[in-house]
Amino acid sequence: MASRLTAVPGIRAVALGGSRARGAHRPDSDWDLGLYYRGTPDVAALTALASEVQGAPAEVAGPGGWGPWVDGGAWLRVDGVPVDWILRDLDRVEAVWAECREGRFEVGVQPGHPLGFWSPAYPGEVALGRVLADPYGELTELREQTLTYPEPLRTALVGAAWEADFSVAAARKSAPRGDALHVSLCLSRAFGILAQSLHAHHRTWCLNEKGASAAAAALPDTPAHYTERIGEALRGLDAAAVERAAELVREVRAACGG
Repeated sequence: MASRLTAVPGIRAVALGGSRARGAHRPDSDWDLGLYYRGTPDVAALTALASEVQGAPAEVAGPGGWGPWVDGGAWLRVDGVPVDWILRDLDRVEAVWAECREGRFEVGVQPGHPLGFWSPAYPGEVALGRVLADPYGELTELREQTLTYPEPLRTALVGAAWEADFSVAAARKSAPRGDALHVSLCLSRAFGILAQSLHAHHRTWCLNEKGASAAAAALPDTPAHYTERIGEALRGLDAAAVERAAELVREVRAACGG
């Protein structure tokens, strides 16, 4: 499939991503294929190929069809197995990688990412993926670069933990009023930032919110009972829960040297 995809005009390389690329998959896990393109990929040709391999009509969302960061792609079933095609603009991935090397990142609004899409996910996907087809050698070269975590990005993401304190302070104002929605959003945001900072501290890519807390808990120096304490705070959503969250933020920042 990867070989046939790179024959589609615009598609430069294909990589296996997700849990299967990392060897952390379950038997029912999806197969995630990153379709790296330049310019404008031939969506009609991709749709025809998707329909053929699925054995039934398929829809392919073109660039921007799934939002500003996830871009587009298709959800397929091939021989009963879920296979996801995910479009990635190689020019944009390279531009984000250049920014990361200089310690710059952004967090964009993106459906499916309730805590926002953190731009370092782009090079992180390349680093943690497995190149399947790369006739021009571009993705392979980029992957070699991303295997070394940029120190300026590490500094920036560890420093970003200041916002976790800010979010907890905002929750502290809303908790006495019983504003559970605002408190839950603020604390969730704080915990998402902590996951990014902990991963960066250890020069490890964090791609999204799913499984981020458990992965952070497994890193060295993460405070004890990390995920359990997050769960307690998000279940409580009262003044006491906010103070427990504040304590966890302080401990993480101290562990990261921030």
